[in-house]
Amino acid sequence: MICPKCTHEQPDGSDHCLRCGVIFAKVHSAPQLVTVEVAATPTATLSGVTGPFKERLFAVEAEENRLLLAGRFCLWLGLAVWGVRFMTAPISGEFFNQSFMHLINLPFHEAGHLFFSPFGRFLQVLGGTLGQWIIPLVVTVAFLLKTDRFAASVGLWWLGQSFMDIAPYMDDARAGQLMLLGGVTGSEVADYHDWEIILTRLGWMRYDHLIARLSFGCGAVLMLAALLWGGWVLYRQKGAGVSRRS
Repeated sequence: MICPKCTHEQPDGSDHCLRCGVIFAKVHSAPQLVTVEVAATPTATLSGVTGPFKERLFAVEAEENRLLLAGRFCLWLGLAVWGVRFMTAPISGEFFNQSFMHLINLPFHEAGHLFFSPFGRFLQVLGGTLGQWIIPLVVTVAFLLKTDRFAASVGLWWLGQSFMDIAPYMDDARAGQLMLLGGVTGSEVADYHDWEIILTRLGWMRYDHLIARLSFGCGAVLMLAALLWGGWVLYRQKGAGVSRRS
């Protein structure tokens, strides 16, 4: 055994050097600690964060029920066709207000006003928009936690459509011509149009068209991401099922 400090040779099993008296445990402990800390940091980051995130989003199990798989594909195809119709519709106009999805979003919009009412007038008004965004987001996260990734992609599609659904309301802030709940327009009743109130309070009224297009664009991106995600899940489920049967 060689002393790491004075290089004096001595019997194996010694805990200290017979010449210089250095304790071997103290000499060897310091560099080992440094090595462990440096090596452990990137490993913990990659496996502790990136790994579970990818697993949660993209891990797909085989689907043995062909009828369920076919039903999901029909739903995905319907959402794809419907999504193209939404993405190509003009922001200004009544298309979104007359769509079936608007009837789905409307109760959550009104519930948002009620939920945020204790937090002041501004948040009460903004709460309508927040309400119709929060609910599909909660649905998406809930299905993701249950590892039903296709259902989560449908929730993400809904979130994208909800962003697009509110865009005409934003776009109408200055004009006040959009027919609102109650059969009146924003120009007919003062302090009634949500986005007129919001943008006036923020001093952003001149940006109403820009904000509307940003919301519409964000919705389109989310909708496309949802369709790609859902289609990928179906493709992997079908492929895994075929591989397992063969």
